[in-house]
Amino acid sequence: QVQLVESGGGSVQAGGSLRLSCAASGAGYSSACLAWFRQAPGKEREGVATVNRRDYTRYADSVKGRFTISKDNAKRTLYLQMNSLKPEDTAMYYCAAYFCAYVALGSLEQSEYKYWGQGTQVTVSS
Repeated sequence: QVQLVESGGGSVQAGGSLRLSCAASGAGYSSACLAWFRQAPGKEREGVATVNRRDYTRYADSVKGRFTISKDNAKRTLYLQMNSLKPEDTAMYYCAAYFCAYVALGSLEQSEYKYWGQGTQVTVSS
């Protein structure tokens, strides 16, 4: 079992930055692949960024070069640094986890993920 709690959302102007955090508790964190997803009103949830057990990262095309996913295993915390924010980045952001093999690449598909946080809202104004 892994419990996830996001924080760090808020309202910013276009071009600004935010850093989201996701604190994990429970057993198995070190055996998990982790990701950030987002869901805008009226749209499906989409994968934003993922990091595997070997710190290999992947990003959605829409955020490449602007967002950075990272994790601190000692603090059991996942981060998403978001720079050059755009109004289209406005959404509820969720962190997620699933237990994965050491060689797994990680996934941007929500169906892979078993554990989810409650979400944190990010609003970007133009």
